Formats: sequence, structure tokens, C-alpha cells
Amino acid sequence: MNMKRSSIQSIFLDDDIAKISILELPDKPGIAFKLFSLLTAEDVKIDMIVQNVNRQNINDISFTVRQEQMEQAVQTAQKFAFEVNAQKVIYDKSVAKLSVVGSGLVASTEMAAIFFEALSEIGVNIQMISTSEVMISCIIDKEQSKEAMKHVYKKFEDARL
Repeated sequence: MNMKRSSIQSIFLDDDIAKISILELPDKPGIAFKLFSLLTAEDVKIDMIVQNVNRQNINDISFTVRQEQMEQAVQTAQKFAFEVNAQKVIYDKSVAKLSVVGSGLVASTEMAAIFFEALSEIGVNIQMISTSEVMISCIIDKEQSKEAMKHVYKKFEDARL
């Protein structure tokens, strides 16, 4: 969807993704390198990556892949998790990525607040957030994704930013 009277240029939805999380990884230099090197060797394409908060020298890493690569990515992640003594690998293919695109988004807390408020108003839980200079993306439940996209679009239209 293209936004007109707003500094938001577009809002888009990708519902052909899967989220994979590796829980309780040791917090050591080279862990992320090893994981993503293994995925690269298997030609798995990664979209979003989030490393969670360090707690007592352990972390969680979550990432998204195309659904057709989920099985291969999960197998690679499980092998990696075993090698580094991570607790477990979980995955979810009932997710979607909703993104808002515009210039200077990273510097605009107002844009992020509007985006997150819109999702909150309709009871959408955010599972992952990723930002760049021109985009804010959230991983959300696929069943709510189309309604969420419409509501976010309306919220930005109403704000006329």
C-alpha cells in the first residue's frame, strides 16, 4: 500500500516467512559467526536477526527465513545448538512480517509509536522488531497480519504525518 499525505512511503506484509529461535546460547565471541556461517554453507537466506538480552552469560538468537527454507534452517540450527550446548531450537511458520517504509524512520520515535500503537489497539503482539534508517519491521502472528496492515495504514492516514 502506498501512503500519500504522509512521510511514510509504503506499508507491506510478507506472510511467507518462518521464525527460528535458538535458546540459551553461550555468550561468547564467534557464536553468531558460527551459526550464520553454517546457514550460509547451506544456502539459507536470512531476513531479520535479533539477539536477545544477555543474562548470566547466555543469549537467545532469533531469525527469519523463507518458509520453503525453514526445514533446512531448523536442521542446521539444531546441529549448531547441539555443538554449542544451547538449550533448544524452536520455530514458528505462523508468523508474518509487517513493515513501514519511509525516510528517516530511525530518527522518528513518533513513527515507531504510531506503528506500535496501531498494533496494540487491535491486540497484536509483537514478536520481533527490526529497524533501519528507512524501515521498521515487526514479526507478528500471521492470522492477525491482514487486519494489522489495514489498521496500521488507517492509523498513519489519520495521523497525516
